[in-house]
Amino acid sequence: MKIKVINPNTTLAMTKGIEHAARSAARPETEILAVSPKMGPVSIESYYDEYLSIPGVIEEVKKGEAEGVDAFVIACWGDPGLHAAREVTDRPVVGIAEASVYLASILAARWSVVTVLPRIKTMLEELVDSYGMQKRVLKIRTTPMGVLDFERDPDAGIEMLRQEGRRAVEEENAEAILLGCAGMAEFADSLERELGVPVIDGVVAGVKFAESIVDLGKRTSKLKTYKYPEKKEYAGILESFGDAAAKLKK
Repeated sequence: MKIKVINPNTTLAMTKGIEHAARSAARPETEILAVSPKMGPVSIESYYDEYLSIPGVIEEVKKGEAEGVDAFVIACWGDPGLHAAREVTDRPVVGIAEASVYLASILAARWSVVTVLPRIKTMLEELVDSYGMQKRVLKIRTTPMGVLDFERDPDAGIEMLRQEGRRAVEEENAEAILLGCAGMAEFADSLERELGVPVIDGVVAGVKFAESIVDLGKRTSKLKTYKYPEKKEYAGILESFGDAAAKLKK
């Protein structure tokens, strides 16, 4: 099978790290296609960043239909464009935050998230609530480091994650830790050994969910909510998106 892993930001170095994490989790016969959109922010750390990344995500999903992709993984812990992406394909689309919280709730009764800058705390609280997990999450913990800081200084990054993860376990009795950024994948195994609880990387979780759904032969329901978009005109830079439904239904 072929899984397309979409890093919604345009930083190719981060995409390479995401690709490495995805390949490490995938079965040998699974082909991983890791990409960044041609348009979008270099990192996603606000509502503004997130919303502006979505057209690029949708464009990559549309391309995936022609590339023979069996499933998609959106590799950002905000799951930007997840529901819209499901409207433009019948292939499974998995968000790494969604996969993380579902997996964590199988492995642990209560868990905490460790992520990047404080400004995204409310964003992630709302996201976790939208998945019905508000009673399972203990706390969204943030660090002073941005998304790209973890790429530039991994030693400082793992130390921040170590400190916040230890506090989560000791102060909140968190029974699992979720890494709230796709750029944190390389730290998961060592943190799990140190903290003594499951540490979940969303890219790995997303790839395994995608493989399982494809194995089961399931596709995205097109009955109502995720049916293809109605054909209509879009103006300006979004003009090319207007004929998506007609093309995808063929």
